[in-house]
Amino acid sequence: MSYIANTLNNLLHQTAFFNLTIGNYVMIVVACTFLYLAIRKEYEPLLLVPIAFGMLLVNIYPDIMMHIGENGEAGGLLYYFYLLDEWAILPSLIFLGVGAMTDFGPLIANPKSFLLGAAAQFGIFAAYFGAIALGFNDKAAAAISIIGGADGPTSIFLAGKLGQTALLGPIAVAAYSYMSLVPIIQPPIMKLFTTEKERKIKMEQLRPVSKLERILFPIIVTIVVCMILPTTAPLVGMLMLGNLFRESGVVRQLTDTASNALMYIVVILLGTSVGATTSAEAFLNSATIKIVVLGLIAFSFGTGAGVLFGKLMCVVTKGKVNPLIGSAGVSAVPMAARVSQKVGAESDPTNFLLMHAMGPNVAGVIGTAVVAGTFMAIFGIV
Repeated sequence: MSYIANTLNNLLHQTAFFNLTIGNYVMIVVACTFLYLAIRKEYEPLLLVPIAFGMLLVNIYPDIMMHIGENGEAGGLLYYFYLLDEWAILPSLIFLGVGAMTDFGPLIANPKSFLLGAAAQFGIFAAYFGAIALGFNDKAAAAISIIGGADGPTSIFLAGKLGQTALLGPIAVAAYSYMSLVPIIQPPIMKLFTTEKERKIKMEQLRPVSKLERILFPIIVTIVVCMILPTTAPLVGMLMLGNLFRESGVVRQLTDTASNALMYIVVILLGTSVGATTSAEAFLNSATIKIVVLGLIAFSFGTGAGVLFGKLMCVVTKGKVNPLIGSAGVSAVPMAARVSQKVGAESDPTNFLLMHAMGPNVAGVIGTAVVAGTFMAIFGIV
């Protein structure tokens, strides 16, 4: 009987119930909340489901993120996924898939969209100085500030390059959370800075873009941007390579792989590994709260700056630009462009802004990568 009792006692104490802290239970609740939002509310489920599940796993079984031992002991499963984040492999592959999935035509047809994409980066610099004011060092502030571009892969990429791996989990979760909440956060800001008359502005149809232009665009952008900021090559280069796959028309198999199978595999690996960085010990602290608040402020500032610059363009062009497309200057592709369309359609159901908003949206992706490269250049990171 004592043998049976000891065996049952050992089994009982091997369960997670005896090893978890209150913080772990809090994070489990947070993970379940994210799963609810992803599944029930459909808030960007492709991102939130793997992130939330990684969060759930690491707070039940922390050893799933155990580092490789000094004597060569094996690490936890998700730790190996996480190394691909640290080495900038997964963020770069995400950009490859985004390039293969995205039509750059609206940006080529209306190059002025670059200005709207640039304006929306204001949120990044607002967050940078805010983070400095809250006591973060300059590299940590730079890594945190990229959240303002609503760009999860670039946030992970820059945090890894600047050696801010301790903050990578909160930064990535904040960035992806705000990306998924774009349809909730942006509309009130867009309506605050625009009038009903402005929201009803119908823009002229974009000119057709030739195949030659579509092929030359990713090549020229790669040469120009990467010559000026070579550190952007992993992101901008992969983004443009994916788009060249799409537009060249001669590598359809590569386009399909990059935009479908490879993209989804990378999302699974990146999402679960990002979620697994949010153990209670790493996540439940004052720094995380500051990062989440700074991210929201930065994203709001970026949205507002894009809309206000859109209003300026509206005045300069004598009413030919709908200011709503300025909000799409953040990097959340294509969600931000869809929100511009949705808010415009609420004022006038016959108003179609989606393609016009895609120009600033694509420009925002490029702009956020350029800002990340600028920070790396400032800090001497190669």
